[in-house]
Amino acid sequence: MTTGSSLLILGQGADPASERGVSCPGELPPASDPALVERARAAKAALGDRLFVLGHHYQRDEVIQFADVTGDSFKLAQEAAARPQAPYIVFCGVHFMAESADILTSADQQVVLPDLAAGCSMADMATYDQVEECWEVLEDAGIAGDVVPITYMNSSADIKAFVGRHGGVVCTSSNARRALEWAFAKGSKVLFLPDQHLGRNTAVLEMGLSLDDCVVYSPNRPDGGLSTAELRDATMILWRGHCSVHGRFSLDSVNEVRARIPGVNVLVHPECRHEVVQAADLIGSTEYIIRTIEEAPAGTAWAVGTELNLVKRLAGRHPDKTVVFLDRTVCFCSTMNRIDLPHLVWSLESLARGEVVNQITVEAETAHYARVALDRMLALP
Repeated sequence: MTTGSSLLILGQGADPASERGVSCPGELPPASDPALVERARAAKAALGDRLFVLGHHYQRDEVIQFADVTGDSFKLAQEAAARPQAPYIVFCGVHFMAESADILTSADQQVVLPDLAAGCSMADMATYDQVEECWEVLEDAGIAGDVVPITYMNSSADIKAFVGRHGGVVCTSSNARRALEWAFAKGSKVLFLPDQHLGRNTAVLEMGLSLDDCVVYSPNRPDGGLSTAELRDATMILWRGHCSVHGRFSLDSVNEVRARIPGVNVLVHPECRHEVVQAADLIGSTEYIIRTIEEAPAGTAWAVGTELNLVKRLAGRHPDKTVVFLDRTVCFCSTMNRIDLPHLVWSLESLARGEVVNQITVEAETAHYARVALDRMLALP
């Protein structure tokens, strides 16, 4: 039995309020082979300037220690493109991130994902066929010509390419408002993929739209579960997708941590549910969260609603502040955590032998149109 402030024990509890796709494995075990760290160092040294290792903020500490650059997904893809002298890019993240790196890097560079099973539940919630079917529904409703599609960076190359073909743009959590402003200058409606929460929070809290202006398109229901009238009346057509980690935070999480830690500042990512974002003190991207904690005065207390690896890292780096995970359940991103030290060592040692493993390659036409959508984002004012 748990109390309001306790953590659910691994294998002995579940949270029925969590969104679909959530996995909470508890504390991560140490690497089984104590020689792995030295093997990783040796392989990286042997590769020298031929290797560039990227580490997303949500990666395990055992992996992040070998990253040449850490950051969010788009920053890391840009960093890879800025290192044309490195033929090998090892991306410690998930599949859609490695795809973006392949799109933005040169043909002479090869992008490696240490574990091909490192995907993203949010990105998987929107497939190309589903989005094509959605567009047909919009055409049948007579509104496709008024709709500008926007996809979050956390989407597959296929979805980015779809958006590029249809005059849309990619956005990040940092520039979602600018992307929406750009889109509404081109059309009267937006199809926002694949994260409903980021789309809703940006539209309502930053653009002044109401919740009534938003509808949710469900890809597994006929016509998205919406009537023609609902589609015609809507301004924001939100895809029914979410982040399995950020989507689990609830209003109860916020109320519980405020009761437990008087004076705590609640800082959350905009992928969180609307009611959680409304109840928070500050909302921002991963980079914003890191910067806010770094700049906060000593002695302040923070409950952070984002992936647990990052929250634990921030707590360790700032012992002069209280930094806690917003939810009472220990919850890592299960797919991010697939990139572990054994997989990293295997990929580095393979490259050192001249063998390229787990290369991520985006088909040329898909890469072209995805790049179109990414370039439109880069051109945003």
